Amino acid sequence: MRKLQSQGVHHITLVGADRQTSIDFWEGVLGMPFVFEQPNLDNPNESHLYFDPGDGRLITIFTDERRTPDPSRTPTGIGTVHHLAFAVSRATFQQAVGRLDERGIQHSGVKDRGFMDSIYFTDPLGLLVELASYRFEPPAGRSHAEVLTTAHQIRVERGDYAIAEIHLADAIERLIAADRVSLSTDRTPKQAYRRGS
Repeated sequence: MRKLQSQGVHHITLVGADRQTSIDFWEGVLGMPFVFEQPNLDNPNESHLYFDPGDGRLITIFTDERRTPDPSRTPTGIGTVHHLAFAVSRATFQQAVGRLDERGIQHSGVKDRGFMDSIYFTDPLGLLVELASYRFEPPAGRSHAEVLTTAHQIRVERGDYAIAEIHLADAIERLIAADRVSLSTDRTPKQAYRRGS
């Protein structure tokens, strides 16, 4: 028996209401370019809109002009989608509260997640959306997931409850030490400033 090895998210498809509501939210609020549209090939009464969330992958929406937006929170029971999270830069994240406020969109305010910061709000159809901004950049050639895996290992080694910035910093140091050679035989921390000289 062998795995069906995934290599990333190809796309996520949501059931939308009318076409313009989707365009106004996904492109007009979240800045995702509207890149493609065709009929829903499984239901000729629906259109299929495609948006680029910023990494070249796709968020797609089935729309039908007979459906109207319902802002009630989408179900959160077993087997349902709780929320979708989108990466934003620190610069954008710092502006997010003000930009949501100017549109009158209710939101959670900034939530401290230890390794990232988050803001939550619902789309016009009640789907919970998260804007997430990492507090770190991975070393060259490494991914955010590799830093988080290493930070998790460090956190568990130390018996800490959740990942914090110290675990991230130590994970980055550990990954760089593993990846980059040095002529030094002792790469431990040093005191470079001599006292009394």
